[in-house]
Amino acid sequence: MKTLRFKTNINCNNCIRTVSGFLNDVPTISEWSVDIDRPEKILTVTGEAVEVEEVIEAVEEAGFDIEQDK
Repeated sequence: MKTLRFKTNINCNNCIRTVSGFLNDVPTISEWSVDIDRPEKILTVTGEAVEVEEVIEAVEEAGFDIEQDK
């Protein structure tokens, strides 16, 4: 299992609802969550073969900013 972390501007429950369809459509993601209480709005994604690029693409398609957390 691989876990990736990203900084985003997903900052409320409505934003999470908006992005959920896009992230749920990525077959390699088994689970994900956004910590909207932290200033960095960290998106944590877990999956067997999940790739950075596909997560970034899904979140950007939903209309949000994202960058991998180093």
